[in-house]
Amino acid sequence: MVLREWVELVKDGLKYSYAPYSGVKVSALAITPDGKVYRGVNVENASLGLTVCAERVAIFNAVSNGERKIKTIVLTSNLDKPIYPCGACLQVMSEFGVEEVIIVHGDKVIRHNLSELFPNPFSDWRRRD
Repeated sequence: MVLREWVELVKDGLKYSYAPYSGVKVSALAITPDGKVYRGVNVENASLGLTVCAERVAIFNAVSNGERKIKTIVLTSNLDKPIYPCGACLQVMSEFGVEEVIIVHGDKVIRHNLSELFPNPFSDWRRRD
């Protein structure tokens, strides 16, 4: 799959978002080093702390299917400005080795290395794998 296909797929995912409280729909793709694509959307809840971001849903979808390395995250929203990942999503991206974050806003594609967006992730010094 190439960038153009990712852009269309992530935009298409907005229709699956569950955002009855904020109205902010977000769609994300988690792409593995071998090109497998896993989709996620934000899922809101009346108890706002239980809401889950699209980026984490996409990553957790990949992990639930046996993946342990994600290379790229692609995301978009229905906002009138580009949307960026929250801190929790950036930390999860770090855990699974994300290298690049691609933000789609209309016809514009914004690329970042994860290290630009999240230069000092938490890491557990006890982890041995």
